[in-house]
Amino acid sequence: MEGSTDDPRVVAVHVAPEAGAPMEPRAAVEAVADHGLRGDRYFATAGTFSDSDRDATFIQGETLDAAERDDGVCVAPGDHRRNVTARGVGRNRLVGRRFVVGDAVFEGVELCEPCSYLERTLEREGVRDALVHRGGIRARVAETGAFGSGDAVVERDAAPGAARPRSE
Repeated sequence: MEGSTDDPRVVAVHVAPEAGAPMEPRAAVEAVADHGLRGDRYFATAGTFSDSDRDATFIQGETLDAAERDDGVCVAPGDHRRNVTARGVGRNRLVGRRFVVGDAVFEGVELCEPCSYLERTLEREGVRDALVHRGGIRARVAETGAFGSGDAVVERDAAPGAARPRSE
């Protein structure tokens, strides 16, 4: 994928009700401005990054395909601990940009590198290495709205005061 932009869509949505809890699939969620996804640990300010503007995390489905193809590491949606799995949109494209998913508007904040916690939780060596520099993005909910699996991801404009990342 890595730079594909054909028909960008959400393919899976997950939340974890508390820090360390397994990710739970959702058909749809409500994204609440400056709070996060209703039902997720960050909405309840119970996650590692709760003191920041990282309301939700996104990862490319194509990244998961590449990790399996290139590194032999299979990571199912939800196992990667990101809230939203989408296909057809490059991760770096959304950092520093506003984008619409369903009725919600997000601002891409920063790239989201995998941590050692992920590898320990999955009990699979190589997961962290397979996702380094392609672990998704953190985003702030700029406007409240609902979204779910199948909804389009539409890049809108530059986020106020945001710097653009280097090309993918």
